[in-house]
Amino acid sequence: MKPWIGITLGDLSGIGPEVALRALSRLDAADDTRYLLIGDGPCVERLLARLGLKLGLQPYDGPASRGRFFLFDPKTDPMEDDPTPGSATAALAALSYLTDGAMRCLNGELDALVTAPLNKEAIIRTGRRFIGQTEFLSELAHTERTAMMLLGDDDRGRWLRVALATTHLPLKHVPDQLTQAKVEVAIDLAARACQDLDLGRARIGVCGLNPHAGEGGQMGTEEISVIAPAVRAAQQRRIDAVGPLAADSLFYQAFQGEYDAVVAMYHDQGLVPLKMIGFERGINWTLGLPFIRTSPDHGTAYDIAGQGKANPSSMLAAITLAKRLVRRRAQKSA
Repeated sequence: MKPWIGITLGDLSGIGPEVALRALSRLDAADDTRYLLIGDGPCVERLLARLGLKLGLQPYDGPASRGRFFLFDPKTDPMEDDPTPGSATAALAALSYLTDGAMRCLNGELDALVTAPLNKEAIIRTGRRFIGQTEFLSELAHTERTAMMLLGDDDRGRWLRVALATTHLPLKHVPDQLTQAKVEVAIDLAARACQDLDLGRARIGVCGLNPHAGEGGQMGTEEISVIAPAVRAAQQRRIDAVGPLAADSLFYQAFQGEYDAVVAMYHDQGLVPLKMIGFERGINWTLGLPFIRTSPDHGTAYDIAGQGKANPSSMLAAITLAKRLVRRRAQKSA
C-alpha cells in the first residue's frame, strides 16, 4: 500500500499554506506517497494561482482515493478570503485542522502528520487552553510520555538532534518543573529516535541546567538531585547516556559528532544552537506519540505571509523525515 501523509495548513494568515504547497511542488515526481492537505479549499486554490503552481489537487474520499495530492476541509463554516493575522477565525480553523489530522492518524487512516505553524497566542485569546502543538497532540493521544526533538543540519551535512526535558515554560518555572522522570523520558525517547533514524549508535549527551553543570553544587543543585540520577537510571537500562555536562561545551562536541543526540533541560538551551546551524532546514519531531508527527521549525511569519517570499526548506525537510520514518516503521513491522 502507498503511504498516506497528512499536512495540516496551520494558521491561514501565516506562511503555512505557502510553504506546504511549495514543498509539495518540489517533491520528486517518482514519489509514490499520497498527501492529504487539511485546510481551506478556496484559500489553497487562490494561493496555487498566485504562486503559479499546479498540483492537481483532488477532493478526498477516503484512504482508497486514487491520485497523489488531496484536499479536505473539516470546517463547516466558510472562511474569510484573507483573514487578519492572528484573527480568531484563523486560529480556530488551525486548531480544527490539527485535530482532524491527529484523529485520522489515531484511527490508522494516515501514516504520519506534518503540521504547519499556528499562533498559540491567537488560540489562547479565543478562550481555549493551549500550550503548544506537542502538548495538544499528546493530550489527544492520551499519553504523557512524549518529548520534542528538534533536528537540523548545516550546509556541510553536520547534524544536531536535541530532545527537550521541558518545553513551553517561563524560564523561572523550569527548576520547579524539571523532574528526574522528565529527564529520563527525554533520554529514553532520544535513544529510541536514534534507532528510528538508523544511526549506527545512540550516544546521548545530557545537559546540566546551570552554568558549568552546577560546579559541583556551588551554582545549583539540580544536576546532583535530578539530572545525574536520571542519567544513571538510563545507563542501568543500557542506554549510552553521559552527563550532566556543561551545555556550552556539549553542543560543540555533539556538532563534531561525539554525541548522536543531546537532551537539553529547557526550550532555548536546546533551540538556540540548533537554529544557529539549521534554521532554514530545522525540523520539530514529536517523540513518543503513537503516530509520526513532524513540523517545520518556524512560526507563522505574518510579516512575509502572502508575499511569495517564504522559504519551504524546513517544511520540505519535515515531509522528507516523515516519509523516512514511515518507511522505517513499515520495514520493522514487515
